Amino acid sequence: NWKANGGTTSSNTDGSITSTIQANTTAGFSIVTYTGTGANATVGHGLGVAPKMIIMKRRDSAQNWVVYQEEVGNNRQIFLNLTNAQTGTNSVYFNNTSPTTSVFSLGSDDYANASSGTYVAYCFAEVEGYSKFGSYIGNGNVDGAFVFTGFRPAFIMSKKTSGTGNWEMFDTTRDPINYSGKYILANSSDAEGDTGTNTAGHIFDILSNGFKLRNTNSDRNTNGGTYIYMAFAEAPFK
Repeated sequence: NWKANGGTTSSNTDGSITSTIQANTTAGFSIVTYTGTGANATVGHGLGVAPKMIIMKRRDSAQNWVVYQEEVGNNRQIFLNLTNAQTGTNSVYFNNTSPTTSVFSLGSDDYANASSGTYVAYCFAEVEGYSKFGSYIGNGNVDGAFVFTGFRPAFIMSKKTSGTGNWEMFDTTRDPINYSGKYILANSSDAEGDTGTNTAGHIFDILSNGFKLRNTNSDRNTNGGTYIYMAFAEAPFK
């Protein structure tokens, strides 16, 4: 149900592949559609700044949702519909190249750039006071890490990248009072989970300037585990 720029599209020729974009540069968000070539290529995203996170999916074939996240890097990838850890070195998705202010790069894999394949990519750039994309290291303690975002998050999605784990989504609409315990999973069709207590494992505090881990669940806070997240503000100043 995402829409950008009021749903108005435009053609973008910044990359070697001409793309169709909906871009809201104030929110740091664009929706990009393109047709693959089967060879290394670039695609214009229309944001004017480099995206920190890209979620892409082939639309004419049953393929995984490929995710680029700056903290994971341009030579690895993870999949939104799977629990897998980040893969080892692999250039077939993003061609070992980080996004620029105008384009993101593609390798030749069917998931991202098959010849005549049709794709959609959701691109996110960081906007101070509104959105944050980063990572943290778990400590395996109920007095867990504090993650600074600079705003009170309204929505958080996180994923363990150093091992298997779910893509967990929390928000302050379904669960406005700490601890935050209601979650749904991007990689699963399961109904909403509700841990209900701090000891159950998925809970953290959503604070005025970030969030703090309050659990030892492996999906959230394994000692030494690496996690990525995306967060959006409850009351953005911009």
